[in-house]
Amino acid sequence: MTKWIRLAGAALAMVSLGGCAALFVGGAAMGVGVAHDRRTTGTVVDDQTIELKLYDLCTRTLPPGNRIGITSYNGAVLLTGEVVSAQARQQAEQIARDLKDPPVRLVYNELTIGPPDSMSVQSNDALLTTKVKSALFQIQIPDFDPTRVKVVTENGEVYLMGLVKPTEADASAGVASRVGGVRRVVTLFEYIN
Repeated sequence: MTKWIRLAGAALAMVSLGGCAALFVGGAAMGVGVAHDRRTTGTVVDDQTIELKLYDLCTRTLPPGNRIGITSYNGAVLLTGEVVSAQARQQAEQIARDLKDPPVRLVYNELTIGPPDSMSVQSNDALLTTKVKSALFQIQIPDFDPTRVKVVTENGEVYLMGLVKPTEADASAGVASRVGGVRRVVTLFEYIN
């Protein structure tokens, strides 16, 4: 019952943010994604709730002029993008660390201080993310599912998250590093046996 309440809460939050069409598409994708995910359905919902809550808190609390990407995977939060000051960078990290419902286990603060990236840089990052996700399908390891690897790209740097075996992590990092335009690969994996 609690899972359904969390799911309904996440759905309501997404609708209140104005993404009605995204809700239906995202809900269908979430159903397919959960079938292959190593996280529980409740954890997937918690991660989405963390992202929505942190986005709202950062938008309401931080000074204007920031562009912050928030990614949660298994309770680990990755902060990417640009902020206006060192104080805003630290404040964003503290907001994430202080979130208790659902709880954030750890925070990777990769925020940089400076003006937001241009649209061309952001578009290139989106293209690199797509290329890396596609390249992961080249990996031929038994039981490896490339959809279990979360790919986030910021200014040519690729961050990889997920619950993976060490061999899957090595293969994923290797494939991502060979994608043209990737400047650096950062692995933030959690390892399973």
